Amino acid sequence: MKTFYWLVKREFWEHKGGFITAPIVAGAIAFVLNAMLIAVGEAHTAMGNFHSNFSRAYEDADLVQAGAVIDGLLYGMTYLVLIVTAIVVFFYCLGALYDDRRDRSILFWKSLPLSDTDTVLSKVASAILVAPAVAVVVGVVTGLMLAIMFAMVGTYHGISIWPLLMQAHPLKVIVNLVLLIPLYAIWALPTVGWLMLCSAWARSKPFLWAIALPLGTGAVIAWMGLMGGVHGISSNYWHYVAGRLLGGLIPGGWLTEASSLAGLDTSNPAAALDKVNLAYHYSTLAQPSLWIGAIAGIAMIAGAIWFRRWRDES
Repeated sequence: MKTFYWLVKREFWEHKGGFITAPIVAGAIAFVLNAMLIAVGEAHTAMGNFHSNFSRAYEDADLVQAGAVIDGLLYGMTYLVLIVTAIVVFFYCLGALYDDRRDRSILFWKSLPLSDTDTVLSKVASAILVAPAVAVVVGVVTGLMLAIMFAMVGTYHGISIWPLLMQAHPLKVIVNLVLLIPLYAIWALPTVGWLMLCSAWARSKPFLWAIALPLGTGAVIAWMGLMGGVHGISSNYWHYVAGRLLGGLIPGGWLTEASSLAGLDTSNPAAALDKVNLAYHYSTLAQPSLWIGAIAGIAMIAGAIWFRRWRDES
């Protein structure tokens, strides 16, 4: 266990540019863009281009709804940072095993008393647990900074918005996001497994193999459907195979397997957040497609371990 911990820590420090810097930069850019939009609004207000009645909005606002909007801001900022992290993790998985063979550093690591299983699994854990956890922290911190900035703008206009901030539930949001990481890990297994398999198997250009095989197969299936050879297979293939192999790192992708959100009142933020809760997210665990994908992902990770052990580059 201690060896595995240090392997994960090694991955974290070797790729801290992707795991730490990229989410922070994404959060900083989002914060700056929002600050610029606020500055534009303030400038136009000062020039009289439009009039904003802060006191009127504050008097009529429902504190509960305002708190839900702030909670939604935290979720939204975290989702944005997770999207950036997903892109980083995609390319991290593609190079995780291939780069060791390309620069021959695999010979050094194989000379150490480290098993191929622990090495590969440490990379998997870094991709589906460590990276999302860092993204959640950065996203929540960015969202809180934005909420405080909005409160400062309201205070500048003579309106106390701190009572609105008190209606937010940042701790609840943080707990929910952290508890969604295991579900994210299960959902991402097919994509991580496929990318790791290509990274371990491909002798060159793993990116092309990882993208071309699913897309090429889908194109052939679609062509056969147009020729009348198969019917109803193409849509299922793109959704359950190609989509899971290439899109499993997208946060919230599992909601495509959850029950319908028909009738969701998007004009009522508090009700919407109450409906899209942890129970709703984890209802996806009842879908066989989730577990079939997870099993396929584990099988591909096992294949990556095998290729790393026996791949001969000589």
